[in-house]
Amino acid sequence: MHPILFKIGPITIYTYGFFLALAFLFAIVVAGREAKRRGLPEAQFYDLCFYLILAALVGSRLLFIILEPGRFLSNPIKIFALWEGGLDFQGGLFLALIVAFFYIRRHGWPWRPTLDSLALGAPLGQFFGRIGCFMAGCCYGTPSQAPWAVTFTNPESLCPLRVPLHPSQLYESFLALGVFGFLFWFRKRQRYSGQMTLLYLFLAGLVRFIVEFFRSPEDYRGPTYFGFMPLTQLLALGLLVVCGSLLIYWGFKSQPQTRD
Repeated sequence: MHPILFKIGPITIYTYGFFLALAFLFAIVVAGREAKRRGLPEAQFYDLCFYLILAALVGSRLLFIILEPGRFLSNPIKIFALWEGGLDFQGGLFLALIVAFFYIRRHGWPWRPTLDSLALGAPLGQFFGRIGCFMAGCCYGTPSQAPWAVTFTNPESLCPLRVPLHPSQLYESFLALGVFGFLFWFRKRQRYSGQMTLLYLFLAGLVRFIVEFFRSPEDYRGPTYFGFMPLTQLLALGLLVVCGSLLIYWGFKSQPQTRD
């Protein structure tokens, strides 16, 4: 694809970084509007989003480094080259949730409406972020003879060249867009506060679990369990199982009690 969007003299604009910026921008705008609809303080909510962006960047980069330390041992300065790709969604999600926990607790906000607002913007951010991955060639798929397989030829790409590959980045991108569309429709139909958050995390885990089957084992994703499941897929499975169980539990708990 096109890892470099354009150059102006000595200034290079990387496509991955451009789409990452779009991801954060659209996620914040959508989440901010939802927070306003739910009666949360708008200015402070945007402050929270700023801290969550930093946490997501640090967490996702840190997990990527842990999974692929060999890329950085010979050239540690590459740790800060975010524009070249190399962010793991699950690490960013984990650290962002920790930061959100402390921020919400400090300001005394209602937990569930705040997290529900954030949950609406998150999949839209994933949509743009994975397009950036596709353009850079990171998180690439397995070889494929499917009619929609993509062959990368740009030497700046981070994936194998001149080999038809599953566009696993686009699979996740458009599935995330579908999740956003569903949550946007669902946001005024939820039966209890917090349901949006659990539903998003469940669907995010499901999407990632499915897409991992199409990702190349050469793109290291941690140790393998049960002979076929990399760590990133195992984490996705855990996320969907836990959140799916909580959805069922709170769903029954929120039902009106009937009397015999």
